Amino acid sequence: MDISSTDTLTAAGTPIRVLLAAGGTGGHVYPAIAIADAVKKMHPSAEILFVGTRDRMEWQTVPKAGYEIRSIWISAFHRRLTPQNLLFPVKLSVSLIQSYSILNSFAPDVVVACGGFASGPIGWVASKMNIPVVLQEQNSYPGVTNRMLAKHAAAIFTAFEQAEEHLPGDKVILSGNPVRKRLSAVSKEESLEMFGFSGSKKVLLVLGGSGGARAINSAMKENLEELHDCLDLQIIWQCGEKYHSELSSELENKDYPNLRLLPYIDNMPAAYGSADLVLTRAGASTCSELMLLGMPAILVPSPNVAGNHQAKNASAMVQAGAAEELREENLSENLSQVIKKRIFDDEALTEMRKAMKSLARPDAAKVIAKEIFTLAGKETQ
Repeated sequence: MDISSTDTLTAAGTPIRVLLAAGGTGGHVYPAIAIADAVKKMHPSAEILFVGTRDRMEWQTVPKAGYEIRSIWISAFHRRLTPQNLLFPVKLSVSLIQSYSILNSFAPDVVVACGGFASGPIGWVASKMNIPVVLQEQNSYPGVTNRMLAKHAAAIFTAFEQAEEHLPGDKVILSGNPVRKRLSAVSKEESLEMFGFSGSKKVLLVLGGSGGARAINSAMKENLEELHDCLDLQIIWQCGEKYHSELSSELENKDYPNLRLLPYIDNMPAAYGSADLVLTRAGASTCSELMLLGMPAILVPSPNVAGNHQAKNASAMVQAGAAEELREENLSENLSQVIKKRIFDDEALTEMRKAMKSLARPDAAKVIAKEIFTLAGKETQ
């Protein structure tokens, strides 16, 4: 198939058409939705299409956000020899054909690739069809898909300055990570009341992500008596749905009146609003929320992610003075000591808040959307 000569640009007066490719995790999908929302806000008649895979979170999340999604048959390539890798060449070939079909029928003005394996075939085929490709990289160390697509991109938007070291510098625009729903401010007093907490005691917020984090949960369980009883902390502990039942049973006969053990948190603004310090992983979406709200944090990077990008995210925030890092291998033995050192030092917390806020770029989605319109030769409303 000859895809190099395909004419993909529409007339200047017609609504902009934007295709977004993202998948696998919330770190890729939520920024893509934020960009789509920003495009729609600038031009309500804009036509938006997502591309992802049927067996990952985007297949449910994107339609809930109000957007159409189509699938390609791609999956991750494992770094070790697995039976799934034997099928990868077939999946890649099929995905390239599917990508061409989707791009040819939708005829986007611009393709936005936000990372994840679904972005690879779409971004590559779009570049061969002379469709402008925009990359959005959430982490301080770019994922393999975005590194491969970088030479084909018209613009690359990053959240961390360190990402530029691994990308074509003349294409990089430091924009920050788009956050889909701006976390509305909730007063400290109102937030504490929602959790039944006192204003006279410090609040520790523990986040394990939607699936929870086994290492953080294990360390919290080992240190809970010290944190709750000895340090007299109020604790919101989001442990993940798959761990909640077991932890609830183990703690059922213990007396922890200032502990709120939750599978997930529906009201994140109140959780952040009540917290003095956050213990969390260093995923891109979480880091963006911390920056936006100026939340002091102790970061525990997951060692089980591609490219070790969480460690690099944490390192960038530590260098800025916004966070402290705890490695997973030393987590249980050092947790109480580090929390005690930070949470009762009001001066240090104030400096961390300032540093965290200085990293925030709340208009990231708007900045990216404007560049999309420029590349498409369209005018915003």
